[in-house]
Amino acid sequence: MNPREKLAAFLRARRARLQPSDVGLPDGVRRRTPGLRRQEVAQLAGMSVDYYIRLEQGRGPNPSRQVLSALARALMLNRDERDYLFRVAGESPPTVVSPVRELTPAIRYLLASLTEVPAYVVDAKYDVLAWNDLATHFISDLSSVPEDDRNMVRWMFRRPSDDPHWSDETTLAFARSTIADLRAAYARYPGDPGLESLVTELLGTSSLFAELWAAHDVEERRRLVKRVVSPELGPLEFECQVLQIPETGQRLIVYCAEPGSPTHEIFLRLTADDRRSAGSATAANTSA
Repeated sequence: MNPREKLAAFLRARRARLQPSDVGLPDGVRRRTPGLRRQEVAQLAGMSVDYYIRLEQGRGPNPSRQVLSALARALMLNRDERDYLFRVAGESPPTVVSPVRELTPAIRYLLASLTEVPAYVVDAKYDVLAWNDLATHFISDLSSVPEDDRNMVRWMFRRPSDDPHWSDETTLAFARSTIADLRAAYARYPGDPGLESLVTELLGTSSLFAELWAAHDVEERRRLVKRVVSPELGPLEFECQVLQIPETGQRLIVYCAEPGSPTHEIFLRLTADDRRSAGSATAANTSA
């Protein structure tokens, strides 16, 4: 079997392995054969259907590195499969990219400048890397929490599956969205030990996580309206904006309340209280 035939056979086998729900597509009508359709793979990879068909038939020019990377993402290949795809196409595998934990100075400056909205930065597996003062009212002050336990997904699924907390549809929708985003990161960074360790841990400790993970939903986190009832602050409603930080896998998460709304007024009051507390602490230190 020549290299083009090997590439074609591999593409056909990986396409047959996937279901539409695995890649965020609707199942649609009943399918005569298992797996994705060729036009669906072409759509996901951002190429013409005719070009993809020729690849599966072992015809046409050798695919570029850009095309191979797009196919690896579309077919949700793990690291070993992606490396094989590149080698069988006559290319050297790309350098392994891992999630970045180090914040750039610009992101730290931006976070510090957001004084009237809660904001924090998470990495690809939802470890909280940094936060502003207002965020401590919602995710607590994590400076006293060990770094390896500052993970939002782990916090979420520490509640048992039969906890009444999970009966709230908004809470469950947020959990589904989080797991879909985590799976997207899992595919984006194949073989990353941090992501693999977290997923393996939660599959063994939370039946609800295992159920949601088995759904194979894949979707990068986008804006989401959250409605929560805080024991200290009462009902809150805000838009959870997620800003992607290029080339790092990090996200800046900001809670945005409509100006003039009760939640916005609560944010302003908390900001004023924090400033007074900081001023009192400074005065006390000066007197001492």
